[in-house]
Amino acid sequence: MADPYSTLGVAKSADEAEIKSAYRKLAKQLHPDKNKDNPKASEKFSDVTRAYDLLSDKTKRAQFDRGEIDADGNPAMPFGYGGGGGFRGDPRGQQGGFGNEGADFGDIFEGLFSRGGGGGGPFGGFGGRAGPPPKGANVAYRLSVSFIDAATQAPQRITLSDGGTIDLKLPAGVETGTQMRLGGKGQAGPGGNGDGIVTITVKDHPFFVREGANIRLDLPVTLGEAVKGAKVKVPTVDGPVMLSIPAGSSSGKVMRLKGKGFSQKSGGRGDQLVRLMVDLPTDDDALVRLVSEWTDPRPVRAELGV
Repeated sequence: MADPYSTLGVAKSADEAEIKSAYRKLAKQLHPDKNKDNPKASEKFSDVTRAYDLLSDKTKRAQFDRGEIDADGNPAMPFGYGGGGGFRGDPRGQQGGFGNEGADFGDIFEGLFSRGGGGGGPFGGFGGRAGPPPKGANVAYRLSVSFIDAATQAPQRITLSDGGTIDLKLPAGVETGTQMRLGGKGQAGPGGNGDGIVTITVKDHPFFVREGANIRLDLPVTLGEAVKGAKVKVPTVDGPVMLSIPAGSSSGKVMRLKGKGFSQKSGGRGDQLVRLMVDLPTDDDALVRLVSEWTDPRPVRAELGV
């Protein structure tokens, strides 16, 4: 992979916000769902994602900046090995170095790269076994979920970078920023595939509001329903239910529907809190005549000190 800073189009001095902004812009442009007829876009999308994975990790970014790892996250080759900085024989083939005669290179490399299980080589870890081959890069996905689907953990389907699809079960307590790991759904590598990392966004709802595991709803009721009491239909994330409103209910009274909220990591679900809001008609002569013949002597604002 090319230099991750160049891939994202940011300077090496870029902060986390600049890196994230650049990634989001490129990911939106290059996402496979928007470029189904352009296979190169899918490759660029993978490169952008891998660059972001490295630069968004403070530890890996620092290691890359110091030259300890390459753009793919693999350890950098030590001592220039493989790049022309290794052992050289004396061009004269005589004294003053490793000549063409009298030097046993088998012994030299045997010491550096011992086949034994210990770390007996003069450079530490060279004496032991090589580490496992690296896996491929992870691939980042974004999944937008409706408020009701998140509350009820409705199954979701996501399209992968290779064009395939997979059905997901949302975790309990899902919220915006929740991440799910799809094992082996990332890029291919010598040590196997990387993973897919799905970041979830829960959409807002027109009239439901989330409060932790609970859901709040303001329910309009008529004056007659509040005064005399009534059974009314109330929306919930599981569908409408009937709610009994007690006679004499004031505007602002909160009623609770058990188990109609969001799933919780600890088990079970939260509740739905229904706040009654008495909705009065405007320009209703009959209502005006009714209250003009009735007075309420209670000091309803006494607790406010007025």
